[in-house]
Amino acid sequence: MSFSTECNSVFNLSTADYHLTDNVDTPIRNPFEEGTISHTLYAKNWIDAVQWHLEDIIRDPEIDPVEALALKRRIDRSNQDRTDMVEQIDTYFREKYAGIEPLADATINTESPAWALDRLSILALKIYHMEAETERTDASPEHIARCRAKLDVLLEQRVDLSTAIDQLLDDIEAGRKFMKVYRQMKMYNDPATNPVLYGSK
Repeated sequence: MSFSTECNSVFNLSTADYHLTDNVDTPIRNPFEEGTISHTLYAKNWIDAVQWHLEDIIRDPEIDPVEALALKRRIDRSNQDRTDMVEQIDTYFREKYAGIEPLADATINTESPAWALDRLSILALKIYHMEAETERTDASPEHIARCRAKLDVLLEQRVDLSTAIDQLLDDIEAGRKFMKVYRQMKMYNDPATNPVLYGSK
């Protein structure tokens, strides 16, 4: 089984598990052993699933402004958790390939493996929700047709992205590419670099 196949399986499971209740406050029940990459991938997709629905909720035109602000703060925290999880996954790959000596002509990729997996996780959610749109009984035939066409594109995109991820990991393992991870420096979260925060002191 390729690594992307394993990832897609875990992401699909997490997405399906979330939608058993479809509630942003449902506690996660991760079925994988803690410390395994599958456990981390499941947790990553769960964060993405919750945030997906928080983004839906906050766009309600009738939402109470106080509730909207609380949701915005929660989305900010979720974004930070998502970034932290991506960096945790990249740490897994750096440790896994730590003994690989890059070839003299090895090149760097435009993104790390974990950020590619971040996109794959989001794709699992897009596919789930677009498929749900194709099954609506209260939508017009035109809406259904548009959503089916979009679903076909998303499914093709998942194949392409999965293939690219597996090729990247093969290249890293063979020394044809090397990892160089830049930690995210979200200045707006840091009281020392956000002028609104340090200017209010």
